[in-house]
Amino acid sequence: MVVRKETQQTGVKVNQPAQRNVPHGIRALSAILAMVMTMALMLLYAPMPHAKAEETPETQSGAMLSIDSSTAVLTDTSGYHLSATVTNTTDQEIPSGTLTLAMNAFYTFVSRNDIQEWSEGIGQIPTPDIVGQSEVPALQPGASANVRIDAESSQEALASIHSWGPKPVTLNYEADGVQQDEAHTFATRTGAGLNTPDTPAMNITIVQPLEAQGWTTDNTMLEQLVNKGGVTSAELSKIAVPGKEDEARLKSLEETFTKHDKLQVVADPTYLKAMSMPTQVDGITQPSLFDITAYSALNDSKTYDSSGVGTSQWSAEQALKNYQSALGDPNASMTTYAWQGTGNWTIEALTKAKQQGYDTVIATHDFEADDAATAETGKAIVSTDTGDVTVLTAQSVLSNLAQGKATSSDAEADGEGTTAGRLARFVAQSAFYQMEQPYAERNLLVCLNDNSDPAVVDALMTDVEQSPWLNITDLNTLSNADPTLSGDDAATIVPQSDGINDATRANLRQTLSTLAASASDIKRFNASILTDDAKQAPAGLKAWRRQLVNAHGIMALHALGGENPAGSTMVEGAGQLASLLINGVAITPTENVNVVSETAQMPVTISNSHPYPVTVKVSSLTNSMQIVTSRFDTVEVPAHGEAQVAFTIRVATSGTADATLSLQDRQGITFGATQTTHITSALQISDKSGFIIIGIAVLLGALGLWRQFHRKKDPDE
Repeated sequence: MVVRKETQQTGVKVNQPAQRNVPHGIRALSAILAMVMTMALMLLYAPMPHAKAEETPETQSGAMLSIDSSTAVLTDTSGYHLSATVTNTTDQEIPSGTLTLAMNAFYTFVSRNDIQEWSEGIGQIPTPDIVGQSEVPALQPGASANVRIDAESSQEALASIHSWGPKPVTLNYEADGVQQDEAHTFATRTGAGLNTPDTPAMNITIVQPLEAQGWTTDNTMLEQLVNKGGVTSAELSKIAVPGKEDEARLKSLEETFTKHDKLQVVADPTYLKAMSMPTQVDGITQPSLFDITAYSALNDSKTYDSSGVGTSQWSAEQALKNYQSALGDPNASMTTYAWQGTGNWTIEALTKAKQQGYDTVIATHDFEADDAATAETGKAIVSTDTGDVTVLTAQSVLSNLAQGKATSSDAEADGEGTTAGRLARFVAQSAFYQMEQPYAERNLLVCLNDNSDPAVVDALMTDVEQSPWLNITDLNTLSNADPTLSGDDAATIVPQSDGINDATRANLRQTLSTLAASASDIKRFNASILTDDAKQAPAGLKAWRRQLVNAHGIMALHALGGENPAGSTMVEGAGQLASLLINGVAITPTENVNVVSETAQMPVTISNSHPYPVTVKVSSLTNSMQIVTSRFDTVEVPAHGEAQVAFTIRVATSGTADATLSLQDRQGITFGATQTTHITSALQISDKSGFIIIGIAVLLGALGLWRQFHRKKDPDE
């Protein structure tokens, strides 16, 4: 998202403090002085045309400068330290050159446009104060070199800074007298060691969602469930497990959480339940981060029910139960938050969240007022038909930077293509927001990614902790802050569109359809394949049936999580469960049958790998009108056993035919794999007719012999 949506007129309103604290005259004088100083600096250091305007297309074939690390927060003792990678992105050798780091020690950003245009390299701000230089070796095409610039705090440019706040910084790469590339970044000076008045720090709340990066099916647990007739409740809940990389990542995150205890952690309770080492959290989300916004956008509860996911599975009550189970404490309490999914928090989505027991939701995107004059407290109270909902709203610019997104495309925001560049912008932007209204009480919310790199989170928190204009608060403090908007005012910023595109909607429909098919197979297995004597059904069988449904529901719930990278894996797991059940009852391949009479028997063996008996129909159908079999037979197959049925073959003539054998449930619906048996008929004479024919043949033969011996010979013989 481009920050230009936040454009404000230079000067007056942007830097206007809260009226209750500063007299009008002082505010006006401050604004005028800021404008005069800015104009004077721009005239004094107006940039002259230089080599960049004369660069050839080859020298501009790609970004050459990449900021690996930099000092985002400047103090009176920190100095400035930068590491950058210079890459020859052309197809020609670049001779040895120089990397120059420069800033404008006296400049103060006066508007949001001002700071954004600098980031994109179109702001006409001179940077005459050289901080340091470093030699760059000659580079062949595609080659890179790492370059460092280190300046002590006593360096002239750094020592000349007399006001706190973000300063424009350029990184300029020249070779053979020609500018090869330039990057624009920021360094933000604290008030330490400066003779400037202190202003209240601006509150900021930073939230890290904690969820699995990839769910997968525990195949061992799945086979035990299917083949042994059930598992314990604790084992069943872990039939879906986080991927192998999650354990290592959680260890790294826990180190970060311990180091930065003010970082707020909001966790998926099913993830905490699945991990063997639950971490300390500040809140929990809906189970599996089920996508409530997509559920509301689709507005088709029956389809979700058919997929095996009912509303009770992702309610706030169930989230708390999962958390209590993870801790092993049935009395544990924790605040629940509904985390935003792929869609927007429309009034319908907020209403559904409230119905599910979530009084507070977190809006990670698309819930800010477009015309906000300044950065405001990230809280609004929205009225729904089921009651008021507190919406904690992420500040978009800071959140995007923290999540690894440049404020515009990397080609435009040339200094924000790396983590270090984005963190420098984050620090500068947060300082600018504080300077807009230095005496106003505000609490900004910053939401990190569910897949945030622990090292990046650590670097971000370190920079924020070193920024004295920021005061890190917790979610509870933000929730209790005065809302920026409520009532009719809040209703005006609620998104009207669900924010889900056609491709996402189609994928969701496909996922639900696939889950509905596997859920239907499991339901059919329970109701129409397993032997069912309601009065005598053992308790174990009833429990097993429930566990099969619950296991599918667990995987389906994970498959429908918001922005879940493992959704397809969970769909496959649910399908695997259904396949194991359906294919566990099968026809054993039958040998070919040779028929030498009008009737014969064709034995068919049915196997059952399950721990309880099944009752099924066996169907046989030939592809010939002269060679046919009996059509159906019903058989009960014992647990982990086999049973046999015999089909009668009737033959009208010699020939061949194929009998297709299939299984049907008790409702007559075919399931499982079919088998084909080849029938060959060499038809012989049947009993009575055969004897008659044989008798006639014997008589005729005897008569012929008698005539041969008793006939009168011809005289000529």
